[in-house]
Amino acid sequence: MAFFAGCDYNSRITISLEINSQMLPNRSGEMEVFLHVADAGSFSAAARKLQLTPSAVAKLIARLEERLGAQLFVRSTRNLKLTREGSAYYHDASRILEDIGELEARLAHDSATPRGTIRVNATIPFGNHVLVPVLAGFLESYPEVTIDLSLTDNVIDILDERADIAIRSGALRDSRLLARKLGISRRVIIASRDYIARKGLPENPDDLHGHNCLNFSFRRPQEQWMVGTKGDEDASSRIGNIQVNNGETMRQLALAGVGIGRLALFHVGQDIADGRLVELLGDAAEPEFEQIHAVFVGQRQMPLRMRVLLDYLAKHISIR
Repeated sequence: MAFFAGCDYNSRITISLEINSQMLPNRSGEMEVFLHVADAGSFSAAARKLQLTPSAVAKLIARLEERLGAQLFVRSTRNLKLTREGSAYYHDASRILEDIGELEARLAHDSATPRGTIRVNATIPFGNHVLVPVLAGFLESYPEVTIDLSLTDNVIDILDERADIAIRSGALRDSRLLARKLGISRRVIIASRDYIARKGLPENPDDLHGHNCLNFSFRRPQEQWMVGTKGDEDASSRIGNIQVNNGETMRQLALAGVGIGRLALFHVGQDIADGRLVELLGDAAEPEFEQIHAVFVGQRQMPLRMRVLLDYLAKHISIR
């Protein structure tokens, strides 16, 4: 009886020589021993191939038959022959071990070639102004990886949302997560030239009390702006007459002259450079910085696709 081609069960087999009824069965190992015995036609011939003792092989087959509740071999003084149940088991065991071999080969290939889907969550400003511009190069370098990108300024639970990687600004509080630092962002206070012409130019943090200061509607550590004044204690400013749930809407309101916003420099830097927005206060206030991290659930073996994306982001992202 010839065993199927392409399954090198010799190289994978690990057999316990101690037969113990309390041991959990190594079913794939038992199948491989059974197939060796069926192909060789005797315990001793199979034992020589497996580098085991004939008694160890005989005990393993006996244990297998006892667990299955079926006789697999008809034993004679010269050789062994498969019973009807043994022939059926031979066919199914061969197929199962072939499937295992194909699975192992596929996983080995996947571990060498990044492939599969990565679910990424980021804020709308960071996603549009920082992340999207570098993703084209990443996808070109790793064509078998797919990015599932979700943009929201709400802080998500990475486990509930089943995100693989989330980009977060500020202090990290979730101890379940690991983090990779991507950079430091400076937050700036900005307004349009039209707003300044109508409402006046604030020259120090206290002047903000007389201005429409835009704010976010989601929960933040301070309900009012806290603006550090060089040499003095922090000054607070009132909240304006509109709140928004994302930074891009605040940017658009600032561009429309509705009020004064406070946003990351990477978000409004080009607007400032092009003259659409003006940075306010400047040296009159202490600069405010936030660290930006890529966070992910700790894993003993991180998938290669996630590792190469994290490495790529850390290398190519530039945050002002």
